Amino acid sequence: MPWSETSAMDQRTQFIADYLHRELSITELCERYEISRKTGYKWIDRYRTDGAAGLLERSCRPHRSPSSTPTPVVEAIVQLRERHPTWDAKKLLKVLSHRDPSIAWPARSTVCDILDREGWVPRKPRRRPIGHPGKPSAEMSTPNQVWCADFKGQFKTLDGIYCYPLTVTDGCTRFLLECRGLDSVRCGGVMPIFTRLFREYGMPLRIRTDNGPPFASDTLARLSRLSAWWVRLGVLPDLIEPGKPQQNGRHERMHRTLKAETTRPPAANARGQQRKFNAFRQEFNFERPHEALQQQTPASLYCRSPRTLPDRIAPFEYPAHFHTRHVCTNGFIHWRNGHVRVSLVCAGDQVGLEEVGDGEWDVHFGVIKLGRLFEDDMTIEDANYTLKTAHPL
Repeated sequence: MPWSETSAMDQRTQFIADYLHRELSITELCERYEISRKTGYKWIDRYRTDGAAGLLERSCRPHRSPSSTPTPVVEAIVQLRERHPTWDAKKLLKVLSHRDPSIAWPARSTVCDILDREGWVPRKPRRRPIGHPGKPSAEMSTPNQVWCADFKGQFKTLDGIYCYPLTVTDGCTRFLLECRGLDSVRCGGVMPIFTRLFREYGMPLRIRTDNGPPFASDTLARLSRLSAWWVRLGVLPDLIEPGKPQQNGRHERMHRTLKAETTRPPAANARGQQRKFNAFRQEFNFERPHEALQQQTPASLYCRSPRTLPDRIAPFEYPAHFHTRHVCTNGFIHWRNGHVRVSLVCAGDQVGLEEVGDGEWDVHFGVIKLGRLFEDDMTIEDANYTLKTAHPL
């Protein structure tokens, strides 16, 4: 038998009915309904005065508010704002106080509240919620299953210029594929490095990174321009959870050694620092025995990936029951006589839409599900995106 649910109104009505039967005293009746005697007498008095209507919930708003802003003052503020829609509270107060110094004009914060209440403060659009796939679960049992990439914390060389070391390792063998000092974390400087790595070592199945730029962004599925390019190549981004660097612990441990041996002290300039990085990489890969590898070197276990970088990126292919739409240069797609915002990083590609309910569609970018399109408000929600493939690679 299902649980019965009662509202507050139902309980008040039953309380009055029991009171009218005169079988229990007021004290016993209040104990049964777990209310105070003061509350019990309040509802009895309201019932005597107004009948059943007295049991309805009433507004708690006070009948008068002596400290409220007088109506003529509010009207003067609103009328001036109507004539000057771009003026803020400070400008409005300055002009009004100059016009009539005898009036006690309210504080700036009060004027802001008045403008907000009257609808003169523009509302910022609600940001689309961005989900996360959760703890990465990809195995690292063979070379090139997962590469790990990150920026070791920036530091200054002796000439006062910041250096941002980009590091890439193979998760299984700990082979340090690259350690390159860059002048920023911008995608434009990172993509050529990965292009060269893919040509030299082949492509992995996944690349594990944190959620910072250029590896991730605040758009659907946390895709950035860099990770969207990986997806087009058939390499899946493998994001750790925010604030949990231990999920990329092997790479972070390498950073500790890198910092101790190459940045204390730093080199005189960027060129000298890169020479230190190159020497460290040579020693780390080919000479230094690794504890986790039973004292073998990473180079003795690593082998090139058979997945080669294609000369031309093929367009995405979706199952036959998917609807496909081209993402315009502004990041929108045409759908049901309207436009839906997807993401700028998907511009120029086809997204696939799979119907999952009445007016609900899962939106896919290659093998990644970006989110769910709701036709009632023509938006894509990204509450819990997943890297589980909707169809095989």
